Amino acid sequence: MKLYGYWRSSAAYRVRIALNYKGLKAEQLSVHLVKDGGEQHKADYAKLNPQELVPAFIDTDAEGNEDKFILSQSLAIVEYLDEKYPEVKLVPDSMYDRALVRSLAMSIACEVHPLNNLKVLQYLAKGLNLDDDAKSAWYHHWIHEGFAALEKQLVKYSGRYCFGDSVTLADLCLVPQVYNANRFKVDLGAYPNIVRITQNCNQLDAFIDASPENQADAS
Repeated sequence: MKLYGYWRSSAAYRVRIALNYKGLKAEQLSVHLVKDGGEQHKADYAKLNPQELVPAFIDTDAEGNEDKFILSQSLAIVEYLDEKYPEVKLVPDSMYDRALVRSLAMSIACEVHPLNNLKVLQYLAKGLNLDDDAKSAWYHHWIHEGFAALEKQLVKYSGRYCFGDSVTLADLCLVPQVYNANRFKVDLGAYPNIVRITQNCNQLDAFIDASPENQADAS
């Protein structure tokens, strides 16, 4: 297995946690998202992942061929790992619980994160000529809108983690998003469940080892 990522990428962060939590090893390959205009835009990587984003995940295919099976979306990668290595589950067995966990995860990965990822922030600055204050206001607005809704859901579904007392896909999405919110100095005081769950997750080795500062390409 190979994982192309970047130390600060929220999406790659999710996959690193999943690999760690399941006790799996993957070759970690860095794609610097800023240097030289972004290595994700270089021809070799764009051929691998036409979206020119990280992560990209490579595994052997059903016939055992290497470098033939390529996934480019973090949630798809995690669910693939969950099906291939089901000994430690990140998505519940129950159809109903599975749907609820996916709903929580996607509320972060599909609603909050896309509005605040690097390419959007770069477009705000370079395409729309927004200054740092306006860009920060954009970031804070969408974090607060997404987290306010998520906090209400967590009142109903959370235990020690987002969904009861087991780590799930939802936690893998939450922790990187909170990391970024803290990085951009978003006040999280209104979200006690989000803060509490993140603190609980960050006591686990799988999350600690996956944290951005602990990556080889951190700079």
